[in-house]
Amino acid sequence: MPDFRLEREFWSAGLRHVAGVDEAGRGCLFGPVVAAAVVFPPRFNSLPEDRAEWPAWLREVNDSKLLSPARRERLARSILAGAEAVGLGLVHPAEIDRLNIYWASLEAMRRAVSDLAPPPDGLLLDGFPLKEVNYPQRPVHGGDRASVSIAAASIIAKVFRDDAVMRLDSVFKGYGLARHKGYGTPEHYRALSRLGPTPYHRRSFRLGPKAEGPS
Repeated sequence: MPDFRLEREFWSAGLRHVAGVDEAGRGCLFGPVVAAAVVFPPRFNSLPEDRAEWPAWLREVNDSKLLSPARRERLARSILAGAEAVGLGLVHPAEIDRLNIYWASLEAMRRAVSDLAPPPDGLLLDGFPLKEVNYPQRPVHGGDRASVSIAAASIIAKVFRDDAVMRLDSVFKGYGLARHKGYGTPEHYRALSRLGPTPYHRRSFRLGPKAEGPS
């Protein structure tokens, strides 16, 4: 389960506002890639190491892929209420096609960090470092299972993106977007074969039949 050990390394160095950053939708065929940045209050440095003594909602924060949709939505509300700052960054399909998904994911993360107010003092990133960002940073492989701040960002990004795609389900009917959220499920590929891609599909992705489940 994620904890605050990585955040405490920054806090102990005098960096008060530490942002966890993660993205959602990298593997989708449809819709934007969305990143979130979450800064918890510096007073969280005084939380005991024993998770059992944390607030009930905070104990549940984990990698968004390990949580049910209902739990993610509930936790997202708690995170928004309990965080000191939350930033969002989106990169839309046309930009993804132009940049490629790797660079688009990093750009979404940069935008999420830029959206924070006040700006952070340091960054904990899931996966890769951010270039052209002038903050101390630490990329962490599997960070959404190591850092509470990164896990919280993964929840916010996932909930925001899923909600956006579900709203588009009524615009682009017949693709089953509300069910698969834009991932490459067999249902989605069958709809693409029948209806063709929408303006929100990523043309640089292989839109032929290859089933990949959602995360």
